[in-house]
Amino acid sequence: MFDALSDRLRKTLGALTGHGRVSAADVDVAMREVRLALLEADVNFKVVKDFVGRVRERATGVEILESLSAGQQIVKIVNEELVALLSAGDRAFKLTGNPAVVVLVGLQGSGKTTTAAKLARHLHKQGRRPLLVAADPYRPAAADQLEVLGKSLDLPVYRAPVGTGVLGIARGGLDAARKQIRDTVILDTAGRLTVDVPLMKEIADLAAAFKASETLLVVDAMTGQEAVAVAEAFHTAVPVTGLVLTKIDGDARGGAALSISAVTGLPVKFLGTGEKTDALEPFHPDRLAGRILGMGDVLTLIERAQEHYDEKQAARMAEKLKKNSFTLEDMLEQMEQVGKMGPMGQILEMIPGMGGLAKQAQESVDRGDLKRVEAIIRSMTRVERNDPNILNGARRRRIALGSGTRLQDVNQLIKQFGAMQKMMKQMTGGRLGRRIPGMFG
Repeated sequence: MFDALSDRLRKTLGALTGHGRVSAADVDVAMREVRLALLEADVNFKVVKDFVGRVRERATGVEILESLSAGQQIVKIVNEELVALLSAGDRAFKLTGNPAVVVLVGLQGSGKTTTAAKLARHLHKQGRRPLLVAADPYRPAAADQLEVLGKSLDLPVYRAPVGTGVLGIARGGLDAARKQIRDTVILDTAGRLTVDVPLMKEIADLAAAFKASETLLVVDAMTGQEAVAVAEAFHTAVPVTGLVLTKIDGDARGGAALSISAVTGLPVKFLGTGEKTDALEPFHPDRLAGRILGMGDVLTLIERAQEHYDEKQAARMAEKLKKNSFTLEDMLEQMEQVGKMGPMGQILEMIPGMGGLAKQAQESVDRGDLKRVEAIIRSMTRVERNDPNILNGARRRRIALGSGTRLQDVNQLIKQFGAMQKMMKQMTGGRLGRRIPGMFG
C-alpha cells in the first residue's frame, strides 16, 4: 500500500543524508517533496500541513543545521513525527468481564466478518477461548461465512434462529459462552452500504446493553479519505474504542491509514495484512513508520518467523548451513516456510535496507517466478535435489520437460543455487541469521 510513498520519501531523505551540513534551503526543498509525497498518497491536507510544519520547525534548529550529521538527524525527526502521527489514542486492547465482549462494527464490504475470524484466531493463539457470534440478522450469508471460517479454525460459532433480533442474538451468544466456558465473545454485527441512523442506534444499544470491552470499527483502508469520513461518523454516534484497518496489503495509496487516527483521535489497534485468517497484526506505530521510511521492521519479522518455524526444524537447518550441506531439498522447504509468513514484498519491507527491493520481489512472485523454481525442484529425484552436481545434460533436459520449463531455466536455477549456498553460509555467521530463527537457519 505504501510503495509509492516509501519510494518518494526514501529518495527525498536520502538526498539529505548524502552530504554533511544541511542548509535551511535544503530543508525547504526536502519538505516540499515530503508534502507532495504525502498529498499524492491521499493523506488529509490538514494532517500534512501540521506534519510538515512540525518537521520543518525541528529540522531548522541551529543545533541541527550546524551538525555534520544533519541529514541523518532530519531523517530521525521525520521518523519520530511519523510515529507521533500514528500514535493517537490508547492502543491497548482491553478484555474485561467474563466473558469479555468485543463488538465489531462497520459498513458492508469492509472485511468485518473475516476480521472477526482473524481476531478469534489471534486471541486463541494467546490462550483465550473465543466464541464467534453471528450478530447480523439481516444477511444470512454473513452467518454462513462466519460458520465456515469458524470451522476452518476449529472455533465455535453461535447462530440464533432466523427472526431473532440483534439484542436477542447477543444475549444467546453470551449464554452459550458461559455454558461452553468461553472467556471472550466476538459479535460480528450487521453492516450497511452507508452510515444511517438505525445502524448507529442498533450498535449503540448493543454496546450499552452488554458493556462491551471493545467496540472496534473495521475500516477498508483502500477507500481512501472516505474511510476517514466513515470513522468520524461512527465515532460521533457510537462509543467506538478503536479501529481495525483492513486491506493494508492492497494497492491503494495509503493516505487513510496515515490520516485516520490524527483526524478522529481513535487509535488503530489492528491491521489486516491479507486475506488469510493469520493475516492480522497488532498495530505498532513505530514499526509501520519504519517500513514506510525503509528502516525495516525486524520485530514483526521475528514474530512471524517464530510463529511459523518449528525450533527443531530451525536448529536442523542452522546445522546444515554451518556444515555447508544446504541442498535443493532444503531450499524447497525454506521457500514453503517463507511463503507461510506472508507476501514476499511484505517480508522484504521488514528487513532493514531491503524495502527498495520489495516491489520488485513481489512482482517476481506475481509473475510466477517462484512457482517455476518450485516446479523445477519438484521434477528432480530426491538424489538430484541433495546432490545437484550429478545433474548432467540429459537429467537437466528431463527436468525441464517434466516441469514445463526451458533448459535455460533449469541451468539458471542450478547456477543461482550455487551462489545461494555461498551467501547462506556467510549469513549464518552474521547477526541477522541468529536473530531471525529459521529464516536463515
